[in-house]
Parts: sequence; structure tokens; C-alpha cells
Amino acid sequence: ITQDYVDSYLSTFEESLGDVEERLTAYAGPIYIDSFGEKRFVPENGHEIYKKSEEIAKMSSDFSTKYSNMYLKRIRKDTSFCIISYPCPEIGDNFEEIFKETIHINTLDNAKYQRIHQNIIVVLDTAKTVHITGKNGNKTDLVVALTEIADPKKETIFENCCADVNVPVGEVFTSPKLTGTNGVLHVSEIYLNKWKFENLTLQIKDGFIEKYSCSNYPTEKENTEYINEHLLFDHPTLPMGEFAIGTNTYAYVMGNKYNINDKLDILIAEKTGPHFAFGDTCFSLEEHIDTFNPDGKKIIAKDNEVSIKRLSDNADEQSKAYFGCHTDITIPYAELGDIVAIRNDGTEVTIIQDGKFVLSGTEE
Repeated sequence: ITQDYVDSYLSTFEESLGDVEERLTAYAGPIYIDSFGEKRFVPENGHEIYKKSEEIAKMSSDFSTKYSNMYLKRIRKDTSFCIISYPCPEIGDNFEEIFKETIHINTLDNAKYQRIHQNIIVVLDTAKTVHITGKNGNKTDLVVALTEIADPKKETIFENCCADVNVPVGEVFTSPKLTGTNGVLHVSEIYLNKWKFENLTLQIKDGFIEKYSCSNYPTEKENTEYINEHLLFDHPTLPMGEFAIGTNTYAYVMGNKYNINDKLDILIAEKTGPHFAFGDTCFSLEEHIDTFNPDGKKIIAKDNEVSIKRLSDNADEQSKAYFGCHTDITIPYAELGDIVAIRNDGTEVTIIQDGKFVLSGTEE
């Protein structure tokens, strides 16, 4: 791979996008059914493994960013999506039971969750930061900074996410401020983009991944290379693009009942605890579109200090606004300690304590 090849590929891709521009402007967004439950792949390093040089790694990250930006800038800017997931027979002997349970999860009562979510959002909208801690060996100790609200009567920072497009129901989410988001995020075991991570630890400084480690391999070098390739995607670092609190406790109970939490599709898994996405924000390339919660309040936390570069007059700065990736990392309830909203005056409101929802209005 050479830079000439990359430049030629991107040039041809951009030209091809122009050829189908009329169809792209009519594109409304993806609608598809996903599956989960297949036997997980656990990689092992062998002497045959290909390793990228620093030059190739940088070329790769630059390519993926430019490629996705070219595509996303050509499609219409008001796209939506609808994705739903079901288990495949490979999930095991309880396939039929799990399938029926998944149907139930995918058809939970939107109105009920919408009401519960609103009780959480009312508190979060008064907070300056949120403090998340782990338990049972989970070393998470993280403070997430939130966007300030100028008009509390008309504005909100968290989306009340029901199952209108993002099936199943069960989360409230925001694009957090990077400055002031600091601490440690840790999960004992997780699959990200179908790659297994053991004891994944990310040190966050002002919203960016500063240091990282895992215990998949015997050497630090192997572990950092693994994270760099399959989480950072060869970028030197990535910002936190999303902070969410998953509320689908039914899905979590189902996962435990059949011992399949590690096999759940990300659409379900992200709803079974708080999650943090690294890369682009939840609203990438659609920040300019006004969106509102069911209570009529406008969602204002769409940009962060990186994505806002999209508005720069400098083309080089604009190119730094997006990364072309968005990877959710969920802390399961069993490893979750507390989630506490902290207001400007220092007062605190506990949303989750010892892994359980304790905020008034979330008892169900």
C-alpha cells in the first residue's frame, strides 16, 4: 500500500459518489435485521500475523476518516435508521426460548420507558457532571462533564431514547463535554466490534483516551497494539462521543438467565448498563438538524470540542471533526457501583446505587 494508491482510491470513490449523487440525496437511511449468538472468535497471536508499520497505520487511519467523511457528506442530512436484532440458532439449545424472550425485549412498552427516562433526564439536566464508579473488581472511577443549559424550560441535553428507531427501548444519552471529562473506564470482559477485550482499561483526560491497556496477551506491546488496531483504529487517540445510561434491565436479566450477555448484539448490550462511545458523537453530520424529546424540549448537546470543527473556515480543521468510528463500551450492572449527578452547587443526586436504580420514578 502506498500513498499514491490511497489517493487514487479516494479520488475514484469521490468520483463514483458524484455519479450516484441523485440516489444518495434520496437515501433515507438503513433499515435492516441483524443477528447475534454465533460462536465468538477469540484471536491468538502467531508468527504469521501481519503487523502494520507506523507509516501504514497512519495511512490507514487517515484513509478511513476521509472515506467515511466523503460518503457521509454526500448523503442527505436528515437520514434516520431502524435496526432490530434476533438470535441465530447457533446461540444454543435454548434458541427458541431466547428467541421468544428477544421478541419480548424488542416490543417492550415505549410509553413506560419514556416516562421512566424523563425522571432521569430531569435530574441530569440540572447536573454539571456525572460520577460513575465500579464495583466487584471494576476499577471505573470516571467524571463526565455535561453541556450547560441556557433555557431549562425549552432545552435538554439527554435524548429520551425509545424504540422508534433504536430497537430495543432503553437508554438516555448525550454528547458529553470533553473538557472536564476525566478518570478511568474499566470493564473486565467485553466484545467490541466482535473482538474480545479482557480487563480493558482506558485512562481519560479531558475527554480523550490518554493511556490504555488490556490483558489479552502476555506482553504490554501486544496488548497496546491490539487496542490500537481494534478500538482506536490506528488513530493516536479518540474522544468520548457519547455517554449513556442504559435502562433495559429486562434484557440484562435475560442475558444472565441464559448466560449469553457476551453474545448479545450491541443494540441490546448497550442498553444493559451505562455506556461510553469513543469516536464520533451520536449526532455526527446531523448536528444542524433540530431534534426534540417527547416533552417538546430541544436537544442541544450535539457537538463537542472536536465535532464543532466542522464549522471551521479552514479545510484542514474541518477534516479533523470526524473519525468515521463510534464504539460503545458498556459497564454491566454487576460491575457497576454508583451513578451520581453532581450540580453546580455541589449537591448530589444518586441515580444508580450499588448497580440498582434508586432515583425516585425509576423503581419499575
